[in-house]
Amino acid sequence: MSDLKQLYLTMRAALAQAVSTIVPVHDVEDVVQETYVRLCLVKNQEQITHPRSYLYQIAKNVAKDRVKAAGFRLSDSLEHQPELVSDQSDEVYRAAVSGEEFVRFCEAVRFLPLQCRRVFVLRKVYGFSQKEIAQELDIAESTVEKHIAQGLKRCAAHMTPTSGATSLKRENHDQ
Repeated sequence: MSDLKQLYLTMRAALAQAVSTIVPVHDVEDVVQETYVRLCLVKNQEQITHPRSYLYQIAKNVAKDRVKAAGFRLSDSLEHQPELVSDQSDEVYRAAVSGEEFVRFCEAVRFLPLQCRRVFVLRKVYGFSQKEIAQELDIAESTVEKHIAQGLKRCAAHMTPTSGATSLKRENHDQ
C-alpha cells in the first residue's frame, strides 16, 4: 500500500470533520469515500510534496462539487414541480425559489453560523423533520427549533431591502 493511501487511512476522521462544515452530515461519508477514489486515480503520487494538504484539498473539492450538484438538483426539481413551493405560510422559502431571490437566499444561508446552517439546510433543503435533525446532529429538538427560527429570521433580514432603501421609496412615493 502506498504511503499516500496509508496517510488517507490515518486521516479519515480529520477529513470527515473538515468536510462536515461544507456538506450535510449524511453526505460526509460519501465525500470521504469519493476522496479515496480520486486519490487512487492520481498517477504520480511521488510528486506530491505536501500529502496532508493534498488530501484536504481533494476532500474539500469533492464536498464543494457535491454542494453545487445538490444546488442544481434543488433548483431544477423546484422549477419542474411548482406544487412543492406553494406553501403560503413560509414566506422566506417562497421568495427564495425565484431566480435572483434564490441566489440571495443561498448567500444568506452561507452567512448563518455553522450549526444553524446545518440545521437550516437539513430542514429547508433536504426536508428532514425536527426530530430527524435532532437525532442526526445529536442535539435537542428545542435547539433544532431555535436554529430554524434563527435561520429564518437571519435569511429574511438578509433578503429584505435595507431600511434606508425603503425610506427612500416612501419619500419618492410621497412626493
